[in-house]
Amino acid sequence: MKKVLVIAAVTALAAAAWASPPQYKVVATFDSNFWWPHDAAIAPNENVYIGDHGFHLIQYFTPTGSFLGSWGGLGSGPGSFNFPLGVCVAPNAIVYVADTMNYRVQYFNATGSYLGQWGSEGTGNGQFKYTAGIARGPNGNVYVVGQINDRVQYFTSTGSFLGKWGEFGTGNGQFDRPFHVAVRRNGDVYVTDIDNGRIQYFTSTGSFLNKWDVGVPLGLDVAADGTVFVGNGVTDCVEYYTAAGSFLDSFGGSGWGLGSFNVPGGIAVTSDLRRVYVADYFNDRIQYFDQTNPAVVPASLGKVKALFR
Repeated sequence: MKKVLVIAAVTALAAAAWASPPQYKVVATFDSNFWWPHDAAIAPNENVYIGDHGFHLIQYFTPTGSFLGSWGGLGSGPGSFNFPLGVCVAPNAIVYVADTMNYRVQYFNATGSYLGQWGSEGTGNGQFKYTAGIARGPNGNVYVVGQINDRVQYFTSTGSFLGKWGEFGTGNGQFDRPFHVAVRRNGDVYVTDIDNGRIQYFTSTGSFLNKWDVGVPLGLDVAADGTVFVGNGVTDCVEYYTAAGSFLDSFGGSGWGLGSFNVPGGIAVTSDLRRVYVADYFNDRIQYFDQTNPAVVPASLGKVKALFR
């Protein structure tokens, strides 16, 4: 009888912990000027990096939005950018930037010192027609969206070409203007397929797994538990889904007031779902949202057993 009670108690605790999706409220905007901020990424120390499309900069901040520094500026030399669209940060704090109209990827240390680059304009392996989203996988590989080439390429952490998938079309594994990319902790790769109005996801080497419809999918990130956050350009909401694409909830809406968006173009979520950062593209700002109903940590089995001694 005690065993039955213990099992029932554990089941009830787990259900209580995850019975409803997280809810979010807006906290504040970042303390800086932006011109078309297009992506956001969270570093291991929780500092936040922003790809500023219009000012051709990477800016970085404390977790609550205090300005720490920036680097870049318009140009084609090392460390300069021509519309940086995507940014991601590796566990070793290396910052990767999709330098869109320079047709390349550059990478830097956490404070912006130039380390290296790869890519050029073209259609061959390791070449790009507008680099867009960029993400790092748990195996260290770097995934880069070629927006005009309608494909995803992936590389070692220093830019050696490993593989690619995609082509123009509407079928599974095909794209029509792919935009952002994010990698789940298990290695699955999620891609926003803008003009096809959908999210597609794949294995780490590009085998198609599944898809679901989203009006105009823009910003994208995946939390550690597999929850997928998407900025929808039709509704101006941030929508979130299970890893398999079941809708959970949304927040935002069109507008200029705090908590509203005018094209949610980039998203970064902490691994524990506690906070979400949104690059609010045409409102020229970064907003961040905190979870209002943190999950209850289930009691350990030992604690549950103690209740029935």
